[in-house]
Amino acid sequence: MKMTTIKELLCADVVCGEENLDSNVFSACGSDMMSDVLAFVKDQAVLLTGLVNSQVIRTAEMMDMVCIVFVRAKLPTPEMIELAKECGIVLMTTEKRMYDACGILYTNGLVGNKIKK
Repeated sequence: MKMTTIKELLCADVVCGEENLDSNVFSACGSDMMSDVLAFVKDQAVLLTGLVNSQVIRTAEMMDMVCIVFVRAKLPTPEMIELAKECGIVLMTTEKRMYDACGILYTNGLVGNKIKK
């Protein structure tokens, strides 16, 4: 799924990284707990979160994520925006709640990580 499609589906505003919106992503996850993202997320390109601090950008960078969507109309700080630009991470914000945003992306074909048993 192209990030432009994510923007359209979630009625999101792009905060930074607009030049990368034509890139494709193949998976996503939603979490406000960065420890869970670090522990359980593998091969996710998009992070949906309501957490607004620089740790979100650092976590996404460590996990090779290319896009963060802030839900519930949360806005990243100027420091977060600058860090995301340095890391090449697209930042978006949407008024949708996390449950709805994840559901919209999932029903339109953007999958999450398979749980290994």
